[in-house]
Amino acid sequence: PSVGLSQPWRFVLVEDPARRAAIRADFARCNAAALAGQAEERARLYAGLKLAGLEEAPCHLALFAEGDPTQGHGLGRETMPETVAYSAVMALHTLWLAARAEGVGLGWVSILDPAAVRRVLDVPGDWLFIGYLCLGWPEAEEASPELERLGWEKRRPIAERLLRR
Repeated sequence: PSVGLSQPWRFVLVEDPARRAAIRADFARCNAAALAGQAEERARLYAGLKLAGLEEAPCHLALFAEGDPTQGHGLGRETMPETVAYSAVMALHTLWLAARAEGVGLGWVSILDPAAVRRVLDVPGDWLFIGYLCLGWPEAEEASPELERLGWEKRRPIAERLLRR
């Protein structure tokens, strides 16, 4: 699904070792800055999190949304132009569900500088960076997300997130 059948998602398959190395370097910079910004008690927990499969994952994809695609003729975007990005996220969600159905893990790496990613991957400047995806076979199957198991955050009941009108 995409707004107005615009299909604004742009997947970039990242196979070049030099580009992958540049992405890993950008992640290291951004992750160090994020760690430095954590309160002391959270910093120890943050430092122990596995936040990227950039070394292990055999498949790397970068996802972008074309800002104003001609396909779809603008249908549904005049009052809500952000639906272009939402459509790309829906493509990611669909990929994520399909991957998990086949036993493939997907990690969404968001601790990156979007401008640096655009430069490293040499994509048009008007493409909106959505995320960097690592796909591969998980080391183990778990019933709950790692961030929950390690105590970073806990799930909240749906009742806390649902308004009834």
